[in-house]
Amino acid sequence: MVRFTYFRAMLTQEQEAIVNSTGNIKINAVAGSGKTTTLLAYAAARPQQKILYLAFNKAVKLEAEKKFSAKRQHHVKVDTAHSLAFSRIVAGSKYTIKTEGYKIPEIVEILQLNNYTGKHTEYILATHISALIASFCNSNKLKVQEVNYEDTVTDAEALEFVNRHKEAILYQARLFLDKMNKAEIGITHDFYLKKLQLTKPQLPYDVILFDEGQDASEAMLDIFLSQKAIKVIVGDSHQQIYGWRNAVNSLEKVAYPTFHLSTSFRFNQEIAELATEVIGWKKRFQKNTTITVKGAGKPPEKVKTRAVVARTNAGLLVKAIELLIEKKEISSVYFEGRIENYTYASDGASIYDVLNLYTGEKGRIRDPLIASMANLDELEDYIDNTGDAQLRMLVEVVKEYGKKIAGYIKKLKEDHLEHNDKEKADMIFSTVHRCKGMEYDEVTLAGDFITEDKIKSILARQDDANIPKLAEEVNLLYVAVTRTRGKINIPEELLSEEDDATPVAKPKTTVQYAAKSRTYQASRNTNSGQKPWKNNEDIRLLRLFADGKPVIELAKFFGRTPVDVIRRIKELNGKN
Repeated sequence: MVRFTYFRAMLTQEQEAIVNSTGNIKINAVAGSGKTTTLLAYAAARPQQKILYLAFNKAVKLEAEKKFSAKRQHHVKVDTAHSLAFSRIVAGSKYTIKTEGYKIPEIVEILQLNNYTGKHTEYILATHISALIASFCNSNKLKVQEVNYEDTVTDAEALEFVNRHKEAILYQARLFLDKMNKAEIGITHDFYLKKLQLTKPQLPYDVILFDEGQDASEAMLDIFLSQKAIKVIVGDSHQQIYGWRNAVNSLEKVAYPTFHLSTSFRFNQEIAELATEVIGWKKRFQKNTTITVKGAGKPPEKVKTRAVVARTNAGLLVKAIELLIEKKEISSVYFEGRIENYTYASDGASIYDVLNLYTGEKGRIRDPLIASMANLDELEDYIDNTGDAQLRMLVEVVKEYGKKIAGYIKKLKEDHLEHNDKEKADMIFSTVHRCKGMEYDEVTLAGDFITEDKIKSILARQDDANIPKLAEEVNLLYVAVTRTRGKINIPEELLSEEDDATPVAKPKTTVQYAAKSRTYQASRNTNSGQKPWKNNEDIRLLRLFADGKPVIELAKFFGRTPVDVIRRIKELNGKN
């Protein structure tokens, strides 16, 4: 009890309210807001109850296990949805696991799709069959025919193909699922999670904590909501970035009482305002968008980790090649996840296969799908018919660098550090999806994110703009911005051209100009009275003062003394 009393004394009012809550609740937690600390305190206040903590992935599970164990909270079981399903469906059964999933040529062979006429029809069919199976396994539907697969296809040519082959895609998908169910072939991770959902299990827990609820699969959400236990969903609606993988925002699916964690302990107020402004872009197409991020973090005394964060694999590779090889600004790198994951599409095709197709060296192509293509134009036609974004990325990189790409990737691998030496790397590279939940001392954004100007352009020319996709693109930028603990470098091309009040448009306080980027950096009180005031600081100072901000807060915000702030306000008012 003494230990919990000490723990509780460190909680904020928002955290205290959550710990004191009763019944089912949902928690909307901004990036870096201490949700794990909150859940630890919530569990500590309920030592007599059996609690299940559902983590987003294995890495989060291992980290959570350490934290709950360190607090001696042995009444809490930490698990992932898939490990929970594995123990109940696969363990001790006749099933074997197809760990990496099925490649498109494997699906063609298993279902004997070569009988279909038309150029590469068998591969295009297999791609859509695979996607339909994934949609079904992640859905809450009971039968595959209940899935509206056409609604998930956004590419016009791909949709035309799907409409022409609708019956074949459905028939073959059902056949493939039946083969997995009968253990004639290995089952995928999504398949055994789906089987668990269909069995409608009741889990032996008093409380279930569901983390990362904004990116839940409908199948897992269905399992969760059917439990008799007290249910707690934790997430951040603005960090939903897995819609392309059939994830749903469970925070919007339930009517539980809502609690908030609105203060980030990762970064300071300046980064918080930047994050708030990015989310504010959604107001252009989602009028009810609301968020206020408060920054209570302190910047690191010394920058130990620097990271480049990109929207896409292609954008990341281009930036890595630029910094390591073309500009020679760094000499060692680390890629979150294995570097090989950035040079392969999900179905197994490698960037080397695409390069060999590009150069006409077809004898060196290993992937059957790529080998079946006559040339790069034919491959791009296939991509148009399937909407395969990962394969399109490989094509873009090959077209950008041509034959040089093989040597560039070899160099990246040579200078790549092992995981244990990650923090020794001159630069860490990651896409947003791979660094979710992580943080770095300094972050540089690649230039492949959506911009406010692009949003305006899309909305102006499209009456039927894909709003969920637009929202997810904004979320990706928000997640990227909130990875930093101290400083963020933003490319000029991401900055708006018109709104002076937008932090992304006009940099604030200690902004420095670098090569085609602007830097947001936490201020420090170092000889603050001696520092000259910059023009953009003056503008910001007058605006905040006019808004009624107290001098004490202004001094803290600008990294100066209250006397210095008062003196500058008087000087500026004298000029006016």
